[in-house]
Amino acid sequence: MTDMTHDHDIVLRPTAAQTTAALNPPPGRNGGDLVVETLQGLGATTVFGLPGQHALGMFDALRRSSLTYVGLRVENNTGFAADAYGRITGEVAPLLLSTGPGALTSLAALQEAAAGSSPVLAIGSQVPVAGLGGGRHGYLHELRDQQASFRDVVKSVHTVRTQSQIPSAIAAAWESALTAPHGPVWVEIPQDVLLAETSLPVVTAVDATPDEVVPRPELTAVAADLLVRAERPAIIAGGGVVRSDASGKLLALAERLNAPVVTTFGGKGAFPWEHPLSLQSWLEDRHTTDFLEDADVLLVVGSGLGELSSNYHTFEPRGRVIQIEADLGKLESNHPALGIHADARLALSALLETLLETGAERPDPAAPERVRGALAAVRERIDGQGLTLEQDVLAAVRAALPDGSPSFWDMTILAYWAWSAFDARRPNTMHSAQGAGGLGYGFPAALGAAAADPTRPVLAVSGDGGAMYSIAELATARQYNLDVTWLIVDDGGYGILREYMADAFGEATGTELARPDFVALAESFGVPGVRTSPEALRGDLAKALAQPGPSVVVLPAVLRMFAPTHLS
Repeated sequence: MTDMTHDHDIVLRPTAAQTTAALNPPPGRNGGDLVVETLQGLGATTVFGLPGQHALGMFDALRRSSLTYVGLRVENNTGFAADAYGRITGEVAPLLLSTGPGALTSLAALQEAAAGSSPVLAIGSQVPVAGLGGGRHGYLHELRDQQASFRDVVKSVHTVRTQSQIPSAIAAAWESALTAPHGPVWVEIPQDVLLAETSLPVVTAVDATPDEVVPRPELTAVAADLLVRAERPAIIAGGGVVRSDASGKLLALAERLNAPVVTTFGGKGAFPWEHPLSLQSWLEDRHTTDFLEDADVLLVVGSGLGELSSNYHTFEPRGRVIQIEADLGKLESNHPALGIHADARLALSALLETLLETGAERPDPAAPERVRGALAAVRERIDGQGLTLEQDVLAAVRAALPDGSPSFWDMTILAYWAWSAFDARRPNTMHSAQGAGGLGYGFPAALGAAAADPTRPVLAVSGDGGAMYSIAELATARQYNLDVTWLIVDDGGYGILREYMADAFGEATGTELARPDFVALAESFGVPGVRTSPEALRGDLAKALAQPGPSVVVLPAVLRMFAPTHLS
């Protein structure tokens, strides 16, 4: 038989050194070593986690690895920390969890990672292989179908039943997490597979390069033509612009088209706040909605135009919509459009190249004036609501926070203000839980960001209700000396729900809370704390941010939300 070798065939032959190493693996390794070796081979440097009985094989292997381990006190908070690490770095954030209660406690965090398109790789243990299927052996933490709990939350589920499956399963999950749109994934490995001694070779470099979501050229050609011929183009920039590092491309395109830009709450920082074409982020305002509805061509980049981005689904565009979206399920899900399934950066690059090749541009000296008029109308409406305290507090936070420092906001009234009114100043520096909307996000997420980049201080913002979800992580902040300042706005309850219920029913129920002395509580963990006032907030917050290590600033204040307008 003739031996035929084709040019496209890939032949991978081990070197002599690789062969020697493979035939002589070091002793004392188990299935957990295969997990951490695979993570290292994929490029991971930091893992988050919380140990449990079935997962001990993975945690034992960590001490034989070069991976940095950051352990939090509650699995949900651990997931929030990994989420933030993924957002800040754009890299996969490994998250090691145990079976049953440990795994399930992470679900709310993984839901937020899914909503925020954060690449979290959750690796959970399982009961021994013999117990899979549920109920037969009565193992501790046993569930009938653990992965079913995750299937509706994460992008993909990957199961392991033998040690030889570990590297390929983790690599496939890694690739899934990093394929646009980014998102969390779930891998589960039985306890006995993790604990059993292995004679398999040490896992070396592993390839899990995600496919790029490239726009179809005929669609970008049509989009470019529509935008150039438009009389009143406008752009909505969502979180996909930030995640794909496409802010520079967005700026170049907007200036070439003279197209006003509004950023969604997830897209904060994607466009310069004070730019003459910036409509900022006032999406919960009818003046902005009217402006966008009046556009004859509206370019939506990296946003599905969900509830908040569409002013609670009251937005009804009258012109032609072009939607660039990496998540195929969100393409044209809310409005008919010229749908372009693509990564935001690649699609914006293609649009720019098309315009540059043709020399097409849209001079429109009136665009900045129309933007100024819309923003003036928004400010006049807000100023008429008598909310000076709230604006002063937000301005104090902005003044105290260094431009390059990231901030993480819990579901609290000040965060609702920040979505619309806070100048993020830099891309990928403002993050909140507005995707899934769960409480307790701000502080543990900030810890994950500080672990990702210890060169700059990080700000967390919570209300007193949300803060109680995360108090245990003061111990984590102290243990790892993470450079996070936690601003707690203490209004004695669930302020958002109090206001919602009072408006809807005339009286609030279940919203008033007993709470601790947050300053004394922080100091009991060895974390310095200070009680401030609206007048002293800027100075106290700046001082705390300038000091290395964790700190807590407590602001006793009852803030109110501004009234959004949904209807003309």
